[in-house]
Parts: sequence; structure tokens; C-alpha cells
Amino acid sequence: MMHRLLRTSIAALSTTFIASSAAIAADLEEIRARGRLIVAINDDARPLAFRDEGGELRGLEIDVARHLAETLIGDRQAVEFLNVSNRERLGAVLEGDADVAIARLSATPPRSRLVAFSNYYYLDGTDFVTRNTEIAAVSDLRRARIAVLENSDTIAIVRYRFPNADLVGVSSYQAAFDLLESEAADAFAGDRSILTGWVQEHPEYRRLDAQLSVAALCVAMPKGLQHARLHQSVNQAIARWQSSEWLRDTTRRWGLL
Repeated sequence: MMHRLLRTSIAALSTTFIASSAAIAADLEEIRARGRLIVAINDDARPLAFRDEGGELRGLEIDVARHLAETLIGDRQAVEFLNVSNRERLGAVLEGDADVAIARLSATPPRSRLVAFSNYYYLDGTDFVTRNTEIAAVSDLRRARIAVLENSDTIAIVRYRFPNADLVGVSSYQAAFDLLESEAADAFAGDRSILTGWVQEHPEYRRLDAQLSVAALCVAMPKGLQHARLHQSVNQAIARWQSSEWLRDTTRRWGLL
């Protein structure tokens, strides 16, 4: 009984939060009248979104944001980027600080209760990175020491595939890097997109394409009927990019294929 009441209270609270947030968020007409698209990003996620040596924003998600601004407003430069942390990504959309979030967000059932998700623009997943010369393929990880982020879904994924591996918990990607550098771990399991950037920055490492899981990265948008035209326009744009192969070519250019 107590659990049922708790679930009901959470559902009611979420509904109230969504309703109040949807009233704040700009609809497509307001975005066009403003003349710019406000996009929440995470600029520390190479090669999805990062700053180059000159401080310019680059990456797949930056290209997607600019292409979306061109579709919605007619100007690929009409984008205002709002840098947020991982914890702030959904809040930026819910509170109306950003029109959309393009920030390595995968569509999950809990998140879909709060925001609307577009069609996917990239399929992420769990892979491994290593510089150990004795590890040539994923099969070599069966009894390896594998670093994993603490409290992450990756732990269950890796444990299921490699029940005899020695999993070592780390608090961050930097902690994982330090562990591999000291040879206290043989490999690190993480998101394919981030590990691609890892190898780009540190070419002495290799990414092992394990394809243990799939996570669809999507554009997050405010929920509500008043945003139906925005949802439709974004989905139609992504469908065109996929059929024209612009999305595939851009993804390949950033090393993500």
C-alpha cells in the first residue's frame, strides 16, 4: 500500500512539473520570432561536443544543432549554446532555459516521462578501450581487470558478458585513465562515443568494438501539445538527414562510425 501511494505521489509530482515547465518553454513560433535556437550542450564530450584549441565548439552534436537551426530558422549560425553538466541537461529543457538539449542524452523510459525525444541521431553503446598489447580482441577480456564507472549501468552489462572478469570501480573517466596508465587495470568499459574521443586524444590506446549495448542519442524537447510542431519539425529534419546520408557522413567524419 505504501509503495503504491509513493508511486502515485511521484507520478502526480512529475505531471505537475511537466505541466508548469511546458508553459515556460518556447514553442516553434516563439523560437522563430526570437530568431535563434537555444541549445543545451555538454562541451566536454569529444567528439560529440568539445572546444578546439582556438576555443571554437566542434563535434557531431554541434553540427546537428547548427543544421537544426538552419532547418527551423533558416540560419545555421542562429544558435545560442548553453553549456550544462550531465545533471543539468534535462533541467535546462524542463525549466525553459533551452529550447532543446543535444547533449549525449539517450531516450529512456524515466526520462521520457519528463521530456519528449526525437528520432535518434546516433546509436551509442558500451565499448572498451585499452593499451595493453596482450589484449587484441574483446574475447581477451574474459579474465581481465576491467575498470567501470561506479553505480553505472555498464557494470551489469559487462558482468553479464564477462562473469569471470575482475571489475574495478572508478569515480570518473579521468580516474579510469589514471588506472590504465598505472597498469592497475587492463581495459576500461564506457560509452562508445566518449571512448572514441579518448582514442583521438591518446592514440596509444585502442578501442575494442564490443557492441554490448545500444543507446539511442536523441534531441530532448519539452512535452506538450503546444510543442507538437517543434517535435514534428525536428523529427522530419533528422529523417531527411538520414535519407540524404548527411548524418552518416557527418558521423563518419567525427570518427564515430
